[in-house]
Amino acid sequence: MTLITGTRKKEWQIRPNAENATELARSLKVPPLLAQVLVNRGITDARAAAAFLRPKLTDLIAPEQMPGVEQAVSRLKQAIENKERITLYGDYDVDGITGVAILWQTLTLLGADVDYYIPHRVDEGYGLNAEAVRSLTEAGSRLIVTVDCGITAFDSAQLAAELGVELIITDHHQPGPTLPKATAIVHAALDSSYPNQHSAGSTVAFKLAWATANRFSAGSKLEPRLRGCMLDATSLAAMGTIADVVDLRGENRVPTSYGLKTLPSCKLSGIQALIESTGLTGRGLDSYDIGFKLAPMLNAAGRMGHARLAVELLTSSSSVRSMQIAEYLKEQNELRQKKERKILKQACQMIVERGLNHPDRRSIVLANEDWHTGVLGIVASRIVDRFYRPTIIINTGPGETGTAQGSGRSIPGFALLGAVSACSHHLTSFGGHEMAAGITIEPEKIDQFTEDFEAYANQNLGAEDVVDRLCIDALAPLSEFSREFVRELQMLGPFGQGNPRPVFATRGVRLVAAPRRVGPRGEHLQLAITDRTNSVRCVGFGMGKFEKKLLEHDFFDAAYRAEINTYNGNSSVQLVLADIQFE
Repeated sequence: MTLITGTRKKEWQIRPNAENATELARSLKVPPLLAQVLVNRGITDARAAAAFLRPKLTDLIAPEQMPGVEQAVSRLKQAIENKERITLYGDYDVDGITGVAILWQTLTLLGADVDYYIPHRVDEGYGLNAEAVRSLTEAGSRLIVTVDCGITAFDSAQLAAELGVELIITDHHQPGPTLPKATAIVHAALDSSYPNQHSAGSTVAFKLAWATANRFSAGSKLEPRLRGCMLDATSLAAMGTIADVVDLRGENRVPTSYGLKTLPSCKLSGIQALIESTGLTGRGLDSYDIGFKLAPMLNAAGRMGHARLAVELLTSSSSVRSMQIAEYLKEQNELRQKKERKILKQACQMIVERGLNHPDRRSIVLANEDWHTGVLGIVASRIVDRFYRPTIIINTGPGETGTAQGSGRSIPGFALLGAVSACSHHLTSFGGHEMAAGITIEPEKIDQFTEDFEAYANQNLGAEDVVDRLCIDALAPLSEFSREFVRELQMLGPFGQGNPRPVFATRGVRLVAAPRRVGPRGEHLQLAITDRTNSVRCVGFGMGKFEKKLLEHDFFDAAYRAEINTYNGNSSVQLVLADIQFE
């Protein structure tokens, strides 16, 4: 039996031609292939499709409709007017960082006495912790507002009440059957009728900031300073939403789309410093730039050091200080990448040595005392990409609490939080959602946890569930992909969770000429293909291994994403290969 090595054959899932795509295309005056993609995303109504293709700020749900907002605004207004100390307590990831920055900018403009607190990822861990609540109270805070955390912080919320400090919780993580004690809880899931049940934490913060600004405004429109602040906030909300891999259909498209468009001109000096340090100045930005260039730099602050520095960057009014922080975060991100590569290599070796890549295995759990806690989640994601199994990576190195910390990532159809919860009798603490989770565990319990986690995965995953699938939007001839059509496809962006970049496939193509291996180690391919009527250039990232097979076969099937490639001022269509299959 062949073992899984990390280079898996993907199973193509080709979406059937939708009968209503032609009518939808006619109504929208777009090509049928674009309408087919809309139908594949669950968008079949012409009005909803028009809103999807051209999102407007007026499509945003009024902030006052967000569950819990009215109570939170009333308490914030009281705190601002009475000059009470407000502390924003945010998560250390990009969603939490940007949410804190949104609220800090808004409350500062409104004259609040406001500061912020971000827990240390390694020393304190995720969420509202008791020691922080105690120290913030002693420092004079009268109101703590959580951002992107707090919905399961029962003990810390109770302590806050006992210490006489009030708590407003803003979060988007899954709430339990009971809620923490708080003056107000702002959370979309508290009302099942709320139209956007999947708001990012930064969007929840944005809605609270917007509603608070409305409460302080005399008329129906915000004064210019507050309006400018809210427009800049869409750029921050866009970053948080994309970085947190939130569904980009529905309302989430609105601030994300608008925020991406205005990001290059955002007035926040920290944003401009980020853009400059990543070499993105002078061009439009897309979700890839956020997810793989800007967001990793912000995350590097919390992964390699303290995320408070990233909040300082996004709230600084000094361009000099912002550039200093951005350059430092760039260095930290490069260090993070180096550590990540080293740990990933070690982890993959352990997987093969222990037979965890065997087809009968349903999960991967690995532990090592030398693995940096700040990159465990990223490494888990990389392993899922290679081996397509729910994965938990644990650092057993000595910590202040004597417990090991782990981070997990899942595959579609396997609810990781439910799996971890089923094994929670081995854990000190845990939390997360369907696709990601964090745990703390006593080192001596890791082996038994691993066994029980694998047993749970075996009960809930069949052999067909751990096959990597490539969802293909449509089979199409190469003649469909004119420059005009590929540009029209960009209307479907921003791309991300729930709205991936469209993937198409053409069967029976052949090479125009021999492929060429490129890249530092020849890991990529450049080639041109034809289906006898049209020819087009392609690039296959990480597909150098296919060179020999391509030369051995007259015909093959290609799956790809279409893009416009601009070089020396000339633009042409280029297909980015997603997979190649041979008969």
